[in-house]
Amino acid sequence: MSIDINCDMGESNDVLKDQAILDYVTSINIACGYHAGNHTIMHQTVRNAIRKNVHIGAHPGYPDLKGFGRRDMDFSTEEIYNMVVYQVGALQAFISVEKGSLHHVKPHGALYNQSANNIEKATAIVNAIYDVNPTSILYCLSGSKMVGIARNKGLQVYEEVFSDRNYNDDGTLVSRQESNALIQTEAEMLEHVKGILMSNEVMSVQQKKINISAQTLCIHGDGPHALDYAKKIYELKCQIK
Repeated sequence: MSIDINCDMGESNDVLKDQAILDYVTSINIACGYHAGNHTIMHQTVRNAIRKNVHIGAHPGYPDLKGFGRRDMDFSTEEIYNMVVYQVGALQAFISVEKGSLHHVKPHGALYNQSANNIEKATAIVNAIYDVNPTSILYCLSGSKMVGIARNKGLQVYEEVFSDRNYNDDGTLVSRQESNALIQTEAEMLEHVKGILMSNEVMSVQQKKINISAQTLCIHGDGPHALDYAKKIYELKCQIK
């Protein structure tokens, strides 16, 4: 029950909603300007998180504002390394200005999904994170090849599961291109999260129970019900505890 609850933030101009969510999570992942956000939003979000004593992470993605970083893109491993160094470094600078510390890095969207089980892309991301800040934690897809690559490099890893995403039998996320990628109702979401918190398992879309390693649980901050879901998950965690 010590599972970390993380939320993606700095992805819109709704700073008030992001501030409210801080009361119900233990860590946040701040967009670094490539898929969403900008320098002003980054700084405000860092400042707000430090005031609330919430762990701060960088959320680097592909340079894809139009597609919100969720479109598959083809970059070389050198380009991936450089874009991760650039984004993590930018956020770390704002954290330093506010006398805080970088807790973790979590790739975003297509970068996250494409690198999870691609050895070359995963290695580029892991090397970038290690070279910028070797004490930071990598948040990545539970059970993915990236987990082992990061640990072999010497990075601490939090294996991540999602509060609002459906899973396949093999433990991968259902593609966002599919109509059943997202869990649709609050009741279904809470049942899904309850299984994670109590049993470390999820029910796949093929109706198979899957054991899953989970040190952190994600709430998507850009979702229309993000604040409500954050409150409900916080309440559920307290009840189970």
